[in-house]
Amino acid sequence: MNHFTDLPTHWESSRIDRVATVNARIGWKALTAAEYQHEGYAFLATPNIKNSEIDFENVNFVSEFRYRESPELQLTKGDVLLTKDGFTLGTVNVVRDLPRPATVNGSIAVLRPFGIHPGFLRYVIASAITQAHIQAVKDGMDVLHLFQRDIKKLPVPLPPYQEQRRIANFLDTETARINQLLGGRQRQVALLHERRTSVLTECVTYNEADAHAHELVGKIRADWPVLPLRRILPGINVGVVINPSTHFTKEGIPFIHGFNVRSGYIERNGMKYMSPESNSLLRRSRVRVGDTLVVRAGSPGRAAVVTREYDGANCASVLILRRSERVIPEFLAAFLNSPAGQGQVRFSQYGAAQEVISASQALAFVMPLPDTETQQSRVKSLNESVAEIQRMGQKLEQQLHLLAERRSALITAAVTGQVDVSTASGRGIED
Repeated sequence: MNHFTDLPTHWESSRIDRVATVNARIGWKALTAAEYQHEGYAFLATPNIKNSEIDFENVNFVSEFRYRESPELQLTKGDVLLTKDGFTLGTVNVVRDLPRPATVNGSIAVLRPFGIHPGFLRYVIASAITQAHIQAVKDGMDVLHLFQRDIKKLPVPLPPYQEQRRIANFLDTETARINQLLGGRQRQVALLHERRTSVLTECVTYNEADAHAHELVGKIRADWPVLPLRRILPGINVGVVINPSTHFTKEGIPFIHGFNVRSGYIERNGMKYMSPESNSLLRRSRVRVGDTLVVRAGSPGRAAVVTREYDGANCASVLILRRSERVIPEFLAAFLNSPAGQGQVRFSQYGAAQEVISASQALAFVMPLPDTETQQSRVKSLNESVAEIQRMGQKLEQQLHLLAERRSALITAAVTGQVDVSTASGRGIED
């Protein structure tokens, strides 16, 4: 079904396999990561095509044999690359320059235009219409996949070739401006993340307010005792390790998974629920106000305090650090989320096959323990700083979202003939 409607009367409608060849790896032909070389033929992966320009530098390399065994995937200038696997499914780019011989891995399809301008095809695929079509036909539960047969059937609007070139050139210029703004906002977001790391560090170490010398900032105060968690906490429990999916209900008692535990807060999006009856059967994994939850696997070490909203909830995939009179929960969570705490998490995983931390490993973590009055003062300053960082972060995220929407809307309007690009240059990739 062609989703491009109300096109200009002099435009035609087609589909990808009528204007381009579509090729991708069928399996890996026994290729393994052990075959990667320090130099040779570039082997592009999804991260290499996700930005405005294809990255030919930060790549793996394969041998000449591996490069030549799939001639249809030997890249040429003007090829359009489309991610067909994973959560970045639908990412698209075009080979404008080819600084070295290159091919692609099994997650990328190579579309070689023969009846359409490469840049125009790239923007057609990036349009909201085609992206929605891709989401509608994707397959797979654990790993999303777009079959070649579905790629071939993707609809394509087809204006005269010179108009395609003008549209592509117009969008190159306009999206570059938007991408520049996006890049600036993304750098600001990165600076906010750095600032948050800094205030977490200052909470649990020397800071500017009490350092006697600048070089002491970030170091643990000499007058603070440093103790293992087993000497601080009254106990530690583990979230249920069985699969409680049969207990889940549409509403009821919150059931907190590891992915709900973020650095400093509990995320309600994606939250599961269970009945009070099921909750009563899983007593050891019930949480109370003031407990600190620590992610065990996947992204281990992230910590958040149980607030009154989640008092009595149940959980899985987390460690439950029971509240202690010796440490304020927010101070404990701040330490675990700080570079000092995260460093111990990483060290405990050294040599492990999976990214997991156990209760015994967590109890061996050591942390500074000032008096509770100092802890309260530090937490108060931390909360004030984090609140301001979050306010700024929310504004930046909103701006990023609006800019991305603007880019998508502009691309969609241009490839459907809703934008007048008659004054745009006709220069194209081949120029």
